[in-house]
Amino acid sequence: MDLVDWWYGLLGLSIPKAVIYTLIVTHATIVSVTIYLHRHMAHRALELSPGLSFFFRTWLWLTTGMSTKQWTAVHRKHHATTETEDDPHSPQVHGLKEIFWKGTEYYRAGCTPEELEKYGKGTPDDWWERHVFTPHSFWGIATMATVDILLFGSVGIVIWAVQMLWIPVLAAGVINGVCHAVGYRNFETPDAATNVVHWGILIGGEELHNNHHTYPNSAKFSVKPWEFDMGWFWIRLFSVFGLAKARSTGPVVARERGKVQIDMDTVWGALNDRFRVMSQYAESVVAPLARLEVRSADAATKRILRRAKSVLCREEMLVGERERRDIKAILESSPILKTIYEKRLELNAVWAKRGGSREDLLKAFKDWCVEAENTGIQALRDFVTELKSYTMPLGRATA
Repeated sequence: MDLVDWWYGLLGLSIPKAVIYTLIVTHATIVSVTIYLHRHMAHRALELSPGLSFFFRTWLWLTTGMSTKQWTAVHRKHHATTETEDDPHSPQVHGLKEIFWKGTEYYRAGCTPEELEKYGKGTPDDWWERHVFTPHSFWGIATMATVDILLFGSVGIVIWAVQMLWIPVLAAGVINGVCHAVGYRNFETPDAATNVVHWGILIGGEELHNNHHTYPNSAKFSVKPWEFDMGWFWIRLFSVFGLAKARSTGPVVARERGKVQIDMDTVWGALNDRFRVMSQYAESVVAPLARLEVRSADAATKRILRRAKSVLCREEMLVGERERRDIKAILESSPILKTIYEKRLELNAVWAKRGGSREDLLKAFKDWCVEAENTGIQALRDFVTELKSYTMPLGRATA
């Protein structure tokens, strides 16, 4: 090839071709991260065929140079220590700006050698990992750069740069940073995780981060009918060809309409689905009663009561000084909202008993239901009726 050929590359200096190629290769990298590293390796939410797993490992070696063991260990540590000083990349601790721009650095320093062994168990330790992927990560990146330049000449350098920045910006920056600071929440999890958009396409479904932190062992990140998880789309496609199999898609639970007996299956069913239960409490108990209180309040009180649902159902660790003042004002102005707020805290306390004896858990759950019904608040009575319908699927363990 002469100098002109090298400048244009094998495919020719074509911007449309370069854009299409870049979209394909960066999407392949996102799919590799979300399906292989995240859902398969870190959480064991699905099984992958050996061939597909090896493809993902090789592609990540070419496009990121990341170590499977390092990534898996840091992510597992993140879930075990979320929003604490030990969290490898919490914007609540280190600041959003810091994590967004330096997310990759935090990943590299995320685990000590001891933690790497503790959290990295079960990751590949074959010949390829020991002799190629881990010790020679630069070879993969250099190979990708060579391919890009051969195909597109001078434009290939830009394409390669985009590939190298794709994961540090979108995964380390947006997911680890923005998704713990900005967005909406379907569930009040004990962390600051959010969903940034309803349709998780650009980052493969990782945008639905609050959903993931609620059900970390689920292979599917979308939970609402209007949400879309691109990673789940690929998993379903791979499963058609026998290349993937989801192990879990959410909590193990069943509902039996008309059931009125509270037994241990009721407790375990509701406990397994407790985040959805508490979300329903916000929608069916707090929200309608708050609207009723707003109608009869004076102008000054209306402003505070309109925030009732958001502040009264807020995860405790996320409640700031302003929210505490609002909660105090709401409870002082409305006895009925004070009652349902206290019952919500008490129900959360019931879930906290899951590590104790079955008898204590069952008694606490029954007592809460009786007390809720005895308040005389119809919304609470209806909610208890819903709770009683919970049970466990036949043949599934209840512990």
